[in-house]
Amino acid sequence: MKTSYDKSTDNLYVEVRPLPSHRTVEIEEDIMLDLGSDGQPVGYDIQHASTKTEFIARLILEQAPVAAE
Repeated sequence: MKTSYDKSTDNLYVEVRPLPSHRTVEIEEDIMLDLGSDGQPVGYDIQHASTKTEFIARLILEQAPVAAE
């Protein structure tokens, strides 16, 4: 798992697999899920990340794909 944070835009990208994205779906407001060609998650693009700490904590601590509740 790799992360990349842009403080100027408050955008966090969490890469869960180092593969290209073939499709992106919004799983909740300001959270986009990138899917690989196999339909499995490859990354999460989290806008306004400083307001999404609960989601980020679940994603990182569980080290598994997280779906929006």
